[in-house]
Amino acid sequence: MSDNLLQHLFQTFQKISGCVQAHFSNLVAQPHHRSPSAKNPLFSISASSSKVNPSTTDADLLQPKDILIKIKSTAPVTKEELGRATWTFLHTLAAQYPEKPTRQQKKDVKELMAILSRMYPCKECADHFKEVLRANPVLAGSQTEFSQWLCHVHNVVNRSLGKLVFPCERVDARWGKLECEQRACDLQGTDFPVD
Repeated sequence: MSDNLLQHLFQTFQKISGCVQAHFSNLVAQPHHRSPSAKNPLFSISASSSKVNPSTTDADLLQPKDILIKIKSTAPVTKEELGRATWTFLHTLAAQYPEKPTRQQKKDVKELMAILSRMYPCKECADHFKEVLRANPVLAGSQTEFSQWLCHVHNVVNRSLGKLVFPCERVDARWGKLECEQRACDLQGTDFPVD
């Protein structure tokens, strides 16, 4: 029974591999070469169903809707991708920021913004962020204040890029608290004396 199951899994993998290769070939308009042992680092496969039923026929096993293909980029991150990732991080940080932050947390978040304006991997973006910070000093007296400030600053950057602005009254709906058990996502920190 064990050998039969392994054989069945191997056959299923071959079919998935062939199906993915065919779809991928159609996507990139290249000829389809079926090679179940070939490894392609450009994509990964995951099936939406994890149950294997021995009475299932081969036709029942693979349906295009059951296969998720993730194409991995082999190129360096673009300036736009870096920007989206940075804003995602910052808005998530703001959503987790405490309503009553310690002096150290206020100091840290202001320093983080200053560091980003000096160390951001895109020099043009970093220089622009310095200007934005000069005109809009960090407000971090509470979670609400910091989230609203960050939304405003993000909109300043978006306007300069000719992008749409986000309605800041909806910032909590878009960037609400992470769902973590037992407050495991809360920011930790102690209130160290400030010199």
